Amino acid sequence: MPRRILFVCTGNICRSPTAEGVARGLVKKLGLEEAFEFDSAATHGYHVGDTPDPRTVAAARQRGYDLAHLRARRVTDFDFIRFDHVIAMGRDHLEWLQRACPPLYHDKLALLLEFSESFDEDEVPDPYYGGMDGFERVLDLVEDAVEQLLLRLKQR
Repeated sequence: MPRRILFVCTGNICRSPTAEGVARGLVKKLGLEEAFEFDSAATHGYHVGDTPDPRTVAAARQRGYDLAHLRARRVTDFDFIRFDHVIAMGRDHLEWLQRACPPLYHDKLALLLEFSESFDEDEVPDPYYGGMDGFERVLDLVEDAVEQLLLRLKQR
């Protein structure tokens, strides 16, 4: 059985699809495609059905990640059952997930940057209202944290 990981942000068009795309790219690079499944979702329904923000897609593409096929969706109750890990991009997402998640599954919840070994931040900043440098920063943080997350899970 593959490990299933869900990445969550507000609208599912910037941070969480970036994490999903990076995770898919890293498992391919590490030869672990059979060991993991990934998805991403939103705490809010602002962009359901939309593709990721074009700036997110462009920044990811420059680093070799394909996000163009992804579509935004909201977190569902079944996600807490289906996924082994539900990873929040920020504290507000984690708090939302803690309220929505049945207590039985709270051990599945975490902040992505808890896994980072190279950065001191605890939240992936929202790049939506800024320039391209914000999307690059998201990629820097996400690449580090997702790689560490996958390496830890691989060792278990």
